[in-house]
Amino acid sequence: MKKTENAPKRIVIIGGPGSGKSTLIVALEKDGYPCMHEISRQVTLQAQKEGIDQLFLTNPILFSQKLLEGRLQQFKEAEEYKTGYLFYDRGLPDVPIYMDYLGTSYPDHFTETCKKHTYDTVFLLPPWEAIYEQDNERYEDFETAQKLYEFLKKGYRNFNYNPIEVPIGDIAQRKDFILQNLRTLF
Repeated sequence: MKKTENAPKRIVIIGGPGSGKSTLIVALEKDGYPCMHEISRQVTLQAQKEGIDQLFLTNPILFSQKLLEGRLQQFKEAEEYKTGYLFYDRGLPDVPIYMDYLGTSYPDHFTETCKKHTYDTVFLLPPWEAIYEQDNERYEDFETAQKLYEFLKKGYRNFNYNPIEVPIGDIAQRKDFILQNLRTLF
């Protein structure tokens, strides 16, 4: 999808579960940067209200379709922002990459949507065992988080991105790393 001249740079922050993505997004938002938050917890919680404990495990195609639709909506909303950068907690390619991880077939439009709607750059957070926690919406163990990290790195490369790995460190160090890289890139 072609960006308008005044559209912000779309910056995606990816990583396996429990790598600190959402914490980093919240910190960037507190510093005044607009951010699009992860929607998988919302999809999971909505399904739980409807009596489905883990929609991702019960019906991965439906779960993934809901994620794709929500992330596509977030992508389109970027045109409304009048700012230099817009940060995303996960991007469209996460959807087919997670399906590939599960070995689950999915409709071609998943991949086509990712190819048509591209981001300006991607930052990758590595697994960080010291901060990893499982909960009602995060069912993966740390070993699974490590495998997902590798799938994400490879998957984004397959979508022609060159993810920039963010070193493990406190939130201020991670924000500084990202912002310094963005000043260099743009």
